[in-house]
Amino acid sequence: MNVSKQQTARTIGILGAGRVGTAVARQAVKAGYQVSIATAKPAEEIALLVEVIVPGAAAVSAADAAAADLVVVAVPLHKYATLQPELLAGKTVIDAMNYWAPVDGAIDDFEKDDRTSSEVIQSFLAGAKVVKSLNHIGYHDLEADSREPGTAGRRALSLAGNHADAKALVAGFIDRLGYDPVDAGLLAAGRAFEPGTEIFAGSHTATTLHAILVSAGYSTAA
Repeated sequence: MNVSKQQTARTIGILGAGRVGTAVARQAVKAGYQVSIATAKPAEEIALLVEVIVPGAAAVSAADAAAADLVVVAVPLHKYATLQPELLAGKTVIDAMNYWAPVDGAIDDFEKDDRTSSEVIQSFLAGAKVVKSLNHIGYHDLEADSREPGTAGRRALSLAGNHADAKALVAGFIDRLGYDPVDAGLLAAGRAFEPGTEIFAGSHTATTLHAILVSAGYSTAA
């Protein structure tokens, strides 16, 4: 994806304060974003945790986190129904969650649906613009593998979604986090980087990632 066509977010809201959510938050703070974090608990109950684990971020309510320019959902997937769709209506939402039955157990909502997990999430968050990304990099790698744009061998991350404007916003975020964004196409293309895939299992440059996606039958925007 051409970085010059990307949109810019200034504020990032993160729903979930686990390993993935806090790693994304730290990297976003490092990149210069104003970052807020929310969980199911009242903001005052996670304030100390956020202060210690993500210096520079703010503990807020779910409503306040959802008001950010870009929202990252990083809750355990089996808790997705605890999200409040009305808060995310009209928002660009990064789905960083994974359905991984061998590890997390079978979930009927995903076992009995032929769609990808992100498509199910998009249906649940009907008013939001869901973009699948940040699910195929380990939380520890997210900070360690970050590189400046143009660095040789810079790692790339895929994104998939049904809304071009939302994908442009997410692409800009990925770039500022330190990775080359590669557009895999519509949200259904997120299947190509779910658990068990070549993309999920490895670290790839934009060129390699593009080739894998094309080989898998997805039309990408390099």
